[in-house]
Amino acid sequence: MIFDIHGDIWTDVTTKRIDGVKDVIRTYHLDRFKKGNMAGGIFVIWADPPHDTRPRERFIESVRAMSSEIWQNQDIIKIIYNSNDFYKAVEENKLGILIGVEGLSSLGEDIEGLYSLYQIGIRHCSLTWNEENPLATGIDGDINRGLTKLGKEAIKIIEDLGIILDVSHANDKTFWDIYENTNKPFIASHSNCRSLCDVRRNLTDDQIRAIGEKDGLVGLNGFNKFVHKEREKQTVEYLASHVDHIVELIGIDHVAFGFDFFEYLEDNTTDSFVEGEYKGTIGLEDISKTDNLINVLRKRGYKEEDIEKISYKNFLNIMDKVL
Repeated sequence: MIFDIHGDIWTDVTTKRIDGVKDVIRTYHLDRFKKGNMAGGIFVIWADPPHDTRPRERFIESVRAMSSEIWQNQDIIKIIYNSNDFYKAVEENKLGILIGVEGLSSLGEDIEGLYSLYQIGIRHCSLTWNEENPLATGIDGDINRGLTKLGKEAIKIIEDLGIILDVSHANDKTFWDIYENTNKPFIASHSNCRSLCDVRRNLTDDQIRAIGEKDGLVGLNGFNKFVHKEREKQTVEYLASHVDHIVELIGIDHVAFGFDFFEYLEDNTTDSFVEGEYKGTIGLEDISKTDNLINVLRKRGYKEEDIEKISYKNFLNIMDKVL
């Protein structure tokens, strides 16, 4: 059973519903989810390029599309807020979905808007995607700019409400500013190890240790460019080495799956940050192939209890601590 802690599914729902298509998850994704034994995940609202230039408007469009999709597909979707909700969703043969937001650029400087996000069911957020915004700085921003004064105030609200804070996409200074200004566990929902693949989106060993110190979680990212710089090594086996490294640094209780698959995105979105044709990680091209990764972990000596922790139990634990 898999809980994928990062998926841009609401992006695909928004794009297709604007074009008049309904039942997007059932029609385009549910069979693949079932093949991959995916029981749920964090589905994020994201101002996908080219809509990142109009984040507030895109957020409203996404909430409208998401709300319609949820209401019209209650037989396959259950919104969850804790581990009990997840297990009920499994019993009812429904997807257990936690609603998240990737980047808060839609709020601008209106941090009290976080209360509204909470009221519509959002229980996860990152402060930024790759951009600079009034709260924080992503990997494409000024390396000397991190968390702003407004961002620090936002974190207080986020922790007070009980929303899971995510540091994936934050630049290094923002990461450490968040570390110094948080009291609750936080996660990096879709980031790998920089020591194994030296790209800015991956985490340094010190950052991974810091997440462990905060009792947080690192979600393994299936995007091939974050697995290894050489194409022939962008494989499910090498991705498993990122699991090994995280476990060596902070233990089995602090790693999860946050695959960040691309089948939910249009070409005009991925072209803005991916050079060349996207081919995926060999052996883990989409969620239906997760058994390949699980089998590699078994061959490397991970016990069934360990695999269950990585697959879903570790995140459920974070949910119950933070939410």
